[in-house]
Amino acid sequence: MNNMPHIKVYIHFVWSTKYREPFLETPELRKKMWNHIRENAMAKGIHVDFINGYKDHCHCLVSLGSDQTLSKIMSLLKGESSHWINKHVFEKPLFQWQEEYYAVSVSQSILNKVRDYIKNQEIHHSHKSFDEEENEMIEKFGFVKYSQ
Repeated sequence: MNNMPHIKVYIHFVWSTKYREPFLETPELRKKMWNHIRENAMAKGIHVDFINGYKDHCHCLVSLGSDQTLSKIMSLLKGESSHWINKHVFEKPLFQWQEEYYAVSVSQSILNKVRDYIKNQEIHHSHKSFDEEENEMIEKFGFVKYSQ
């Protein structure tokens, strides 16, 4: 008999750059950042199901492991990615993520809706600000804001 826990808990995280500065200006830079976060997560045993974002924020759908906490995941992903981008992209350390983040559990019945929502960030933000999106996410997905 297998004693491994069988866990299916999905969390949709959203966090922004400090002061919502649009540091992730180009689609190319955003793609590098999302790929880096995914690779770093994999190396740390964090399963990123889907990731995307815009100039000033990131959406990340994560499947939680049995020993993982929201704050630990956020600390690992945000801390390492800001260190990486300051080392490899910017001349001096100036990129930071905001301390707060949003997190909501996602029912398996709407996983594909959430993936589509994350996938379509570029289109979404061609006509919506982050503040408008924030209000929409609270209404649509029941987001709660946490601080680290």
